[in-house]
Amino acid sequence: MSHEEMENKSGSMAYLMLITVVAALGGLLFGYDTAVISGAVGFLQKHFQLNAGLEGFAASSALIGCIFGALFGGPLSDRYGRKSVMISCAVLFALSGVASALPHTLTQFVWARFFGGFAIGAVSVVSPLYIAEIAPEKIRGTLVSLYQLAIVIGILVVFFVNMLIQRLGNEAWNVAYGWRWMLGSLVFPSGLFGILAIWIPESPRWLMKMGRKEAASQILVRVGGQANASREIRQIEDSLNQEESSFLELFTGGYKPALVVGVVLAVICQFSGINAIMYYAPEIFRAIGVARNAAFAETVSVGLVNLIFTFVAIWLVDRAGRKALLVVGSIVQVIALTAVGLMYATHAGGLWLLIFVLLFIAAFASAMGPIPWIIISEIFPTKIRGRAMAIAVLVIWVADYIVSQTFPMLAKGIGDAKTFWIYAICSFLGLLFILFKVPETKGKTLEEIERSWIGK
Repeated sequence: MSHEEMENKSGSMAYLMLITVVAALGGLLFGYDTAVISGAVGFLQKHFQLNAGLEGFAASSALIGCIFGALFGGPLSDRYGRKSVMISCAVLFALSGVASALPHTLTQFVWARFFGGFAIGAVSVVSPLYIAEIAPEKIRGTLVSLYQLAIVIGILVVFFVNMLIQRLGNEAWNVAYGWRWMLGSLVFPSGLFGILAIWIPESPRWLMKMGRKEAASQILVRVGGQANASREIRQIEDSLNQEESSFLELFTGGYKPALVVGVVLAVICQFSGINAIMYYAPEIFRAIGVARNAAFAETVSVGLVNLIFTFVAIWLVDRAGRKALLVVGSIVQVIALTAVGLMYATHAGGLWLLIFVLLFIAAFASAMGPIPWIIISEIFPTKIRGRAMAIAVLVIWVADYIVSQTFPMLAKGIGDAKTFWIYAICSFLGLLFILFKVPETKGKTLEEIERSWIGK
């Protein structure tokens, strides 16, 4: 039997992994952009002489763009295809990196970050959506988890980049130039993503929706083999031949519970306070007396733990299931965040603060980090999946903006301890929602998940 005949029979796992990894690099941009500001914001604040409100605005200005990018990313991908949107986002993000490194005023900086955020918001919809639409159901959770893995790799890489750049000069050099080099480095991951995305195929489910059955079938055969492709083609056709799914059904009809699950998961994953740590980690550690170099080093440890426990999620998500991981992870989050608040309240700080911060990061990375992205990419019907997912991802970015904008004001207003206790309460409320409202989607095809909402 020839190699081509073997691929037609069983599919090519190597090919599937290749295109999944390329699509997941959209997460690398997401993570890199998320964490680059953590190293720059302290120097940026001094360079532009910002108060707490403007410091939060400078750190979160990209998130405003992310909100708009998420809003338009889904509809654009429904109209022009997942691949085209990913390539366009890479180009826009690279241009934003250059512009973010060269501003003379805060206004110029904010606009540069806004357009970079637009690209990140759009790709945060399209990359996991693309992976979910091309992956076989038995390993879909694992493959979509690679998007979150790329996010945490991006975070870890930029933590190292920030640390190396800030060590190139003294405080005055970093205030004048260091933050510019940090933001300018955004050009490199965006270029990598854009070049590689040119070579991946279009989503087979999008091709089917556009009436390009033969092209879709060829991709599915190469990914999963002839038998699996024939079964998926039939299921997709059955789904598309049903009565036209109205976007309004997400708000009033049978898919309303899916929207509720997607939106609430989007809120609780951000209101845990994860990006308060990711955006302000060096400042959090410096606030308790840690020296500048040591604060950046401890921030790298946050990135390392984030990476290690994302592998735990990848290993378990298609074995233990989505819901079990979310429950266990949320319980540990509540404990860790409560303890972080206690460390601040008792001025314990030091090693114990780092330990509980890392415990929270480990819990988040193994559950609440990757799994909402998986569930959000699975639960909506094919005809409106891009637009529906855009709503949930839009909410993620709005919640992220709220957290990043309010953290400096909360920390300086009510104190660090009460701020982290608020995040602990949000995590506890999220745990209750997961227990009673979030369904298990492990091992089901996208079309089976779609039908389950109508059954309910």
